[in-house]
Amino acid sequence: MPPRPARTLLPRPLSVAALPALLLALLVSLLTAGPGAARSGAPPVPQASYAGYLFAYFTGEGTADGEQIRYALSRGNNALSWRELNGGRPVLTSTIGEKGLRDPFVIRSPEGNRFYLIATDLRMYRGSSGSWDEVQRHGSKSIMVWESTDLVNWTDQRLVRVSPGTAGNTWAPEAYWDASRNAYVVFWASKLYAADDPGHTGSTYNRMLYATTRDFRTFSEPKIWNDPGYSVIDSTVVEHRGTYYRYTKDEREPSSGSPCSKFITGEKSADLASTSYTFVADCIGSGAMSRGEGPTVFKSNTEEKWYLFIDEYGGRGYLPFETTDLASGRWTPSTAYRLPASPRHGTVVPVTRAEYDRLLAAYP
Repeated sequence: MPPRPARTLLPRPLSVAALPALLLALLVSLLTAGPGAARSGAPPVPQASYAGYLFAYFTGEGTADGEQIRYALSRGNNALSWRELNGGRPVLTSTIGEKGLRDPFVIRSPEGNRFYLIATDLRMYRGSSGSWDEVQRHGSKSIMVWESTDLVNWTDQRLVRVSPGTAGNTWAPEAYWDASRNAYVVFWASKLYAADDPGHTGSTYNRMLYATTRDFRTFSEPKIWNDPGYSVIDSTVVEHRGTYYRYTKDEREPSSGSPCSKFITGEKSADLASTSYTFVADCIGSGAMSRGEGPTVFKSNTEEKWYLFIDEYGGRGYLPFETTDLASGRWTPSTAYRLPASPRHGTVVPVTRAEYDRLLAAYP
């Protein structure tokens, strides 16, 4: 018996009266659609297309080249196994500003075709920029910026001022794409001094500030993002299903009496730039490490899991934690991991097969 021909189901004819409503709905859909298939803060690259992760970091102020940017590449999509690139030597060095690079952060554009790398303008090797107190009173008000289309070839670095005149420092800048604002929200830590204290001689503490930009050249006026009344630094963010999860170091001294000083606090909000995040958990890392800073958070390329790397500074360096439920606030120490040698505050980003292979070829 010959195959039965497929039936074509004809749509019911539309009435003329229904056309204006349909056209309006189509117009609204087109105007509100973001670039590609990206959700807020994420690149329009299908998760299944990622072949691994890039880790950009510095190694500390103990050596002459420790405050420059290094790369490591995961072994495939194993986020707990890494190889250092370029023989462990820096891939980017600073020749302007304080001539030191700390806390590098890499972000992919929402279009997926460009990367931005930003970093702290600071060098503490042998007190190059001054004491820790001095660099929080008279430190840089700028961040370092590079651009690239392939993570290998970068533009000349540029120094871009983001902090107000009352700021004493500009530490650990990070960024996240906010589709609702059609801009990157860039955030960092600064000590803010009174307007009538131009010499920055008074007592104050670090707050998290933010500004917005579309091109990492022109920024909006900075605003206070997180001020709990005590010092906080090193915020990092990840978005999941419309909720932003923020992880921040509680910078209070142990003498403050807080059991969570020098550990990580987790919060959440539906609005990235909100000044009123909801508490999720504190003391993250406590019990598994002596103290922690420089958190970097990222989603697994292969499963519904997230990793939070926390730097046990002055101790073992970065230690990995993981969770399958961001809202729970529970992070479990990872086991059987092999991280790069001596990584300090940095960032992990997913890369495609082409990007992965290009990095291996450029930095064997």
